Amino acid sequence: MVQRLNVVLDGLDGPPSALRRSAEELTGALIAQAPDGCEVAAIIASSPEPVYAHIVERLPGLASLEKSALARRELAASWRGGFARVHGMTHAVNLLAPLAAHDRLNGSAQLTVTVHDAIAWTHPELLDSGRAGWTRAMGRRAERYADAVVVPSHAVAAELGEALDLGDRIRIVPGAPSASLLPTGDPRRRARELDLPERYLLTVAGPEPRKDLATTLAAVSLSSSGLPLVVATADAEGVRALAAEAGTTPELLHVVDTPPDADLGVLYHGAHAYLCSSVAEGFGLAVLEALAFGLPVVHTSLPALDELTAGAAISVERDDPHTLPARLAEAIDAIDGELADRLSTAAGDRSRAFSWRDSADKIWQLHADL
Repeated sequence: MVQRLNVVLDGLDGPPSALRRSAEELTGALIAQAPDGCEVAAIIASSPEPVYAHIVERLPGLASLEKSALARRELAASWRGGFARVHGMTHAVNLLAPLAAHDRLNGSAQLTVTVHDAIAWTHPELLDSGRAGWTRAMGRRAERYADAVVVPSHAVAAELGEALDLGDRIRIVPGAPSASLLPTGDPRRRARELDLPERYLLTVAGPEPRKDLATTLAAVSLSSSGLPLVVATADAEGVRALAAEAGTTPELLHVVDTPPDADLGVLYHGAHAYLCSSVAEGFGLAVLEALAFGLPVVHTSLPALDELTAGAAISVERDDPHTLPARLAEAIDAIDGELADRLSTAAGDRSRAFSWRDSADKIWQLHADL
């Protein structure tokens, strides 16, 4: 008898993003790493036909695609209200999951969900109230009904363990760099087509408070390097408005609006260094992607980011927000010559500790253990 793992997919109908890439990469690896006698199916909210076609194209080997009659908003509300049933083995790529009572002991069903960060509990002011409230509500349902909760780092495990009574149900399964970011064709030619500066700093961020892009902009303005900042974002208008408010001069800012994965790979490929001044993170997938391209990275000192980079980047304390831009600028200016080479080598070495194959193996082992 074939054992089926149902993966609840989410976020595939929006613009390219780290979470979208991770959902696709993990599911593809689950298909590739399926043990003998096992297969992978997918569950998704009602979506436009191109989304279904994209899933079938991106995930060859998928046993089936179950399309809900409910759109994402309605499905999220329904599952938050407990109108859900769990069939067989189910793994959700986030908290959009059918969290309800089920009979695991008799082997009829088991459910694991993923919590990417604990920001809704530790820094709710950084999220809009609707998202924070829904996340905490689904967290309470996970506390009650999930057989295991997958998190990407020890930092999230510790923070979530304080917020929810999950006992030994927390499992750490980190993310990995995405193969879809590898540039196709000549990256230098594509960089010219994108009108990128010859040398530049890079960040992937929007104007949301959690990313603290204003601090990155201030640091770039204070840096003696004179290097402009390229911002890859899904909210170009919001980034430009934030930059105008911060007084960033036009020559120091280049905004790339919602780059497809291959173009984002071009941005990583040509950057001098990657900057991240986040206030809170659960893992730091964009930072890991930068490491995979061998980029020197400067990031604020957060438990998740320090755990991720493990000494392969420059970590700057957030203890004094008033001096933070200047200290980030000092770190940017230090990236030259021998230090740049050393950081680039360390970045590549560190990134190779993460792979989607290993992540998929951990998910399959988790369900075997259950």
